[in-house]
Amino acid sequence: MRLAEEAVIPVRATAGDAGLDLHAAEPAHIGPGERWQVKTGLAVEIPQGHAGLVLPRSGLALKHGISLVNAPGLIDAGYRGEIGVLLLNTDPAEIFRVEPGDRIAQLLVVPFVELEPTEVAELPNSERGDGGFGSTGR
Repeated sequence: MRLAEEAVIPVRATAGDAGLDLHAAEPAHIGPGERWQVKTGLAVEIPQGHAGLVLPRSGLALKHGISLVNAPGLIDAGYRGEIGVLLLNTDPAEIFRVEPGDRIAQLLVVPFVELEPTEVAELPNSERGDGGFGSTGR
């Protein structure tokens, strides 16, 4: 649903793309090291049993150092508010400017399994065990 006249309905850039492009509905200027919530002017209904993941755009990351503060952002099926994208400028010197209509992120809708956590006294062994954070080498 459009919440602003400037809102752009998400579409895939090319057939077969997984992500739907999210566009800015407002201008922003993000200084080096700063973050900014850029509104899309959209609210969505994610189907039950699915989640919306807001992901960075690789071109913005490569060319401008733009990422998402909370990558990926999560949109639950019950959320009906406006989608905001939390952009982060990692460039050490350049201000990043956003204009309404600019592509700023991608929305990926994925199914998930709803599980209930169960407390146990111990976990079964596995080949990996508790090795993490680079334990398998470079």
